[in-house]
Amino acid sequence: MEYNSVSFEKRMKENIKNYALDNLYDINSLTEYLKAVGAALGAELLLTDRHGEKIVSIGNFAGFTPDVESFPGRKVRVYNRTVGHLYISLDNEPPAERLKMMEKMLDESVAMLSKLGEEGYLHREAAIYIDELEEKLENKQEKQIRGDKEDALTGVFHKLYFDERMKVIDRAQVAPVAIINININDWKYVNDNFGDEESDRLIKTIAGIIKQEAKPDYVIGRVDGDVFIVLIPMVEDGEAEDYCSRVQAVCLAYEDKVIAPSVACGVVYKTNVEEQLEEKLPDAEYEMFNNKFEVKNAPGYRERLEKRK
Repeated sequence: MEYNSVSFEKRMKENIKNYALDNLYDINSLTEYLKAVGAALGAELLLTDRHGEKIVSIGNFAGFTPDVESFPGRKVRVYNRTVGHLYISLDNEPPAERLKMMEKMLDESVAMLSKLGEEGYLHREAAIYIDELEEKLENKQEKQIRGDKEDALTGVFHKLYFDERMKVIDRAQVAPVAIINININDWKYVNDNFGDEESDRLIKTIAGIIKQEAKPDYVIGRVDGDVFIVLIPMVEDGEAEDYCSRVQAVCLAYEDKVIAPSVACGVVYKTNVEEQLEEKLPDAEYEMFNNKFEVKNAPGYRERLEKRK
């Protein structure tokens, strides 16, 4: 399939037919959940795949052959395609009020399973899609057009290649994505007082810390002399803030006779797939300047910077 000619949404609709329940869920966790639901309802539950093969059986369904065509039970659907069927077995017909409550609980359980399956499917397909788009980018000899993708001084992506990576993530319609602006504090002070060699060493040192604290899927670019941007696709709650805290802590603990590494960080989020990452960069810069004010006015900052003069 040529993915540059097929939209991500169309790919999602087509590829779901290749997914089984064990691709979408942790079957052990799913079994424990259905056990809890069955116990709460006082009922036996059976979950089959789309073809009627028994996957999770809570109770005795030995003599039951699912007919997903004529009697499909409750359908678990992901991206408008049935991936499973949930059946319930009761020894006795409960009172009408209790039956209504049971029906509601089952409907909500199926809705939750559908939502979890959709989230897992989206996460997996988005990661694959990004990898394929990046491979296609390289296959079109992007390196020859743009030059080497790495910044010569720091080893992170240079601005031109980083911009292409942003576009790849946008085209893959990934969300949420954290956008982090990291700016070196008082880089000009080091350059003015210790020269180009030491100011370059400061940039390399901080770039090393930024890479050291990052996970493999983080996208890091040097977009200006003393400015780095870090992208975290499919970011978890608190992950970006924790990353910034680690980077700043390692900078603060760094011991050197000349340089005193320090950075300001600004974090914003792309939460809607319709948004463009480039549109969020000014917001990240604004948050960075707010943090810079706090960092540079913290007790001991100026003393740490100037004691090497």
